[in-house]
Amino acid sequence: MSTSLPTLHTPRLLLRPFSLADVPGLVALAGNYEVAKNTLNIPHPYTQEDACHWVRATHENCARHTGYAFAVELKATGDFSGGIGLTVDWRFDRAEAGYWLGQPYWGQGLMSEALAALLRFGFEELALNKIYATHLAGNPASGRVMLKNGMVKEGELVQHTRRDGHYHDLWQYRLTRTEYAQLAR
Repeated sequence: MSTSLPTLHTPRLLLRPFSLADVPGLVALAGNYEVAKNTLNIPHPYTQEDACHWVRATHENCARHTGYAFAVELKATGDFSGGIGLTVDWRFDRAEAGYWLGQPYWGQGLMSEALAALLRFGFEELALNKIYATHLAGNPASGRVMLKNGMVKEGELVQHTRRDGHYHDLWQYRLTRTEYAQLAR
C-alpha cells in the first residue's frame, strides 16, 4: 500500500503510516477492553478482520485527504504502541483529533508527545484553522493529554454518546491556529 502520509519524529516516537504488519499489535493492544472502553470507535472484541479493515481504511482516507492516521512506534524498541490521527472537514478547515495507547504504555507521557507532533502536522503541514478532540468524562487522563498540549476545554456534551449500553458525557477541547501560534512563540 502506498500513501503520502509522512513519518513524524519526536524524541521517543515515530508516527508513521499503519501497515498490515501492525495487525497483530492492533489486535493485542486495541483488543484489550481497558483500552477499548475509553474510546468511541474501537469495538470489543477487536478481531484480526477489524484490524485489517482499519489499516486499509487509513490508507484510503489519506488518499482522499479526509483522514491522517498514524501508528505510534517507540524509537528505542520499534514496538507498536497505539494510534493517533486527524479526521478532516475541509469545508471548515478543521479536524478532530483522536488517539489511543496500549495499556502497557500508559503513564509515560507518550501520548502527550504524540499529540504535540500531530498538532504541529495539522497546523503547519495541513494549514488547519482548528483542531478539536473529545474524551469520555470517565477518562480524565485523556483530557490531561490535551491540556498539556495547550488545548482549551470548550464544552461538556451531556449524555452525548453511548458505549456498552450506557450514555456517556463527552468533554471537548480545542486549539485554534491563533492559539497554536501563541503557544509556539
